[in-house]
Amino acid sequence: MNEKNSIRNEMKERLSGLSKPTYEDYSYKIAKNLYDQEDWIQAKVIGVTISKQPEVDTYQIIRRAWESGKVVVAPKCHPKEKILTFHKITQFSQLESVFYGLLEPVIEKTVEVKPDDIDLLMVPGLAYTREGFRLGFGGGYYDRYLPNFKGSTISLAFDFQVIPQFPIEKHDIPVSKLITNDEVITIK
Repeated sequence: MNEKNSIRNEMKERLSGLSKPTYEDYSYKIAKNLYDQEDWIQAKVIGVTISKQPEVDTYQIIRRAWESGKVVVAPKCHPKEKILTFHKITQFSQLESVFYGLLEPVIEKTVEVKPDDIDLLMVPGLAYTREGFRLGFGGGYYDRYLPNFKGSTISLAFDFQVIPQFPIEKHDIPVSKLITNDEVITIK
């Protein structure tokens, strides 16, 4: 577990070292790569986290999804049960700041969407392997959500977040595609 934590810390440091122009440029290139993917084009319902800098900017992606007539669903953490639910958002004002300063859907203003109704899920993380495995933030929320998810999974990452390896556990589920500012890595 120590190796994972040291990779997490190192990646957080590298991410926070990104200059604003580089962050904007890379996020734009990642979004542009995403829009060319068949997974994106075909998806009617898209699950996506509300990014918090220095994560890849998802605000532009959410706006593009709305403009394209797609349904956007955002994750809501339930810390007591340690589970995620996804809720349809139609505007950013339906979000509220919760623990760790993360923005999540306001339950009273949004409708929950079941995993089977989500076509494409963007899975967040700190580091990734070229085989699609991800090192998350350590809460295990997506590790618990993914086994019951049947749609496409994509992770968005800056090129330096793709590393040769880290410890993989038997419950880890790889994403099917990794999109960086430099390339698109199709896993399966």
